[in-house]
Amino acid sequence: MNKPVPVFKFRQGSAPLLVSMPHVGTHIPSSIDVGMNDAARKLADTDWHLEELYDFLGELGASILIATHSRYVVDLNRPPDNANLYPGQDTTGLCPLDTFDRQPLYQAGKEPGASEILARVEQYWQPYHTALDSELQRLRAQHGVALLWDAHSIASVVPRFFAGRLPDFNLGTASGNSCADEMSQALSAIANSSSDYSNALNGRFKGGYITRHYGKPDNNIHAVQLELSQITYMEESYPFKFNDKAAQQVRPTISRMLESMLEWAEKHH
Repeated sequence: MNKPVPVFKFRQGSAPLLVSMPHVGTHIPSSIDVGMNDAARKLADTDWHLEELYDFLGELGASILIATHSRYVVDLNRPPDNANLYPGQDTTGLCPLDTFDRQPLYQAGKEPGASEILARVEQYWQPYHTALDSELQRLRAQHGVALLWDAHSIASVVPRFFAGRLPDFNLGTASGNSCADEMSQALSAIANSSSDYSNALNGRFKGGYITRHYGKPDNNIHAVQLELSQITYMEESYPFKFNDKAAQQVRPTISRMLESMLEWAEKHH
């Protein structure tokens, strides 16, 4: 009998910063995989290589929470009731039925029903969020403030969700509700100062469930989502190879953003 894969990996740091990576997981349990198509097994919609891209987090003293299971099992950045985060726009759900390219993930008749979706929320979604919430509470108790950076990446061109090419840096603060205004302005200034990359604040991506749910500036918890265009650090076609040279170029801008959040926290707490 194969030993179950833990739902997440967690490393506790010393700074008031937690970096969450909810879409980097690639594991699909065999009980779910058996009903899936080959399109699912390519895992095309994974936030590839973010652990490698963010290899500097230890130097910042950040805590790190990393999902191990694929977003095709359950999407950790969707609300547990599966409400659409972008009303009126196309989006994938809590337990997606198709890829971003609209390829069916499941064989006909093998799609998860309501009871299966509830079971996945309980088994995979809830433990991740319990760990996330627990660490934010610990950070706030220890430091007086908790910072949450929700790290994502996506292909630069996904016609289903947006026209043309996506900006390189897509910062989301739930339209200004998930973090201090001064913090988001500092992050935007860093993005704007990097002439090699385009950026947007609260554009197509305003932050998913994690940013919106946990970011409570009035309670000293500040959350930001970065949806990074994958063209900035990897090859966007299968088998989705890491591009070390490109990563070396983009990494300092990401690092500077996280440093600016820590500087803000030090100044205000």
